[in-house]
Amino acid sequence: QLQLVESGGGLVQPGGSLRLSCAASGFTLDFHAIGWFRQAPGKEREGVSCISRGGGITIYADSVKGRFTISRDNAKNTVYLQMNSLKPEDTAVYYCAAGSGWLGCPMAPNYDYWGQGTQVTVSS
Repeated sequence: QLQLVESGGGLVQPGGSLRLSCAASGFTLDFHAIGWFRQAPGKEREGVSCISRGGGITIYADSVKGRFTISRDNAKNTVYLQMNSLKPEDTAVYYCAAGSGWLGCPMAPNYDYWGQGTQVTVSS
């Protein structure tokens, strides 16, 4: 069964950090681009960051540039999203997604496989 599982979410104070993980089972991530998306209550899902299958291309939403870092460890079949200097407006359910067929990675939700999401809450 092809599956993506996110972990690492939780409650953190403003200015704090979290590292999200996206682990794949049933398939290898080597040939897939990975995207991180988030959805806050009452808002549409938005692209946060993505990384190409080789890791050479990374893209960030303007709202997270300089604070979030995406990386991948193909040996562990896992992609990470390091989130620093978190703000209350970063509060959302975060999803990872995998897709293939691109040289880079799209920030639109055009991915084949999706995880179930992990909640990130930034609050004092």
